[in-house]
Amino acid sequence: MDIRFEVAPTFVLGPLLVVFALFTGVQVWRDAWNVRHALLRTAAAVHAAAVLSLTIFPLDVTWGIYANQAPWTGQIHFVPLFGADVTMIPNVIMMIPAGFLFPLLSRHATSAKRTALLTGLVSLGIEAAQLLSYAVLNNGRSVDVNDVIANTLGGLLGHLLLTFALRSEALRGPLLAASLPRSAALQADRRRITASSGGPVTDPVPGHGR
Repeated sequence: MDIRFEVAPTFVLGPLLVVFALFTGVQVWRDAWNVRHALLRTAAAVHAAAVLSLTIFPLDVTWGIYANQAPWTGQIHFVPLFGADVTMIPNVIMMIPAGFLFPLLSRHATSAKRTALLTGLVSLGIEAAQLLSYAVLNNGRSVDVNDVIANTLGGLLGHLLLTFALRSEALRGPLLAASLPRSAALQADRRRITASSGGPVTDPVPGHGR
């Protein structure tokens, strides 16, 4: 059977974003999420969709005479920094928002090292998905360790950018108000205030009851 067609990101990621938007609206209406938390989650969902649209989609499905005949093992470039050039820069930039958002969303991104690790794991997942799509759909995508390195660096830069942003009085309040209750950024701020005041602080930022 000879098959060749393309699955555009609009047909997959578009409906998923619509469903997420509806779910978010319901959560806000039920007062389960406040508006700031909903906006933060929406920003993360949009960024995830953008990353997938750049790295996984479009899916070129090819079988039969249209299939790429090169073995899947030849699609893996596993030597770090071999052939590295300026084309790594877009991969760095792509994951800066992830490094910025992780500490606001997750309790695990407690340091620059952990944020970089989380970003690296996400990048490994993307590369694994690319390899799987090549093996199953013969769509010609390659797996490059340099992409993982660049993505991880982007996550680290995003964390550093958030660190500087939280030092700004104008940005600190809105960012912490939008961060999730158990997020690393909010917990770190609570510890800082507790240490500076010498007593317990239960909720230094209004609006974190949900």
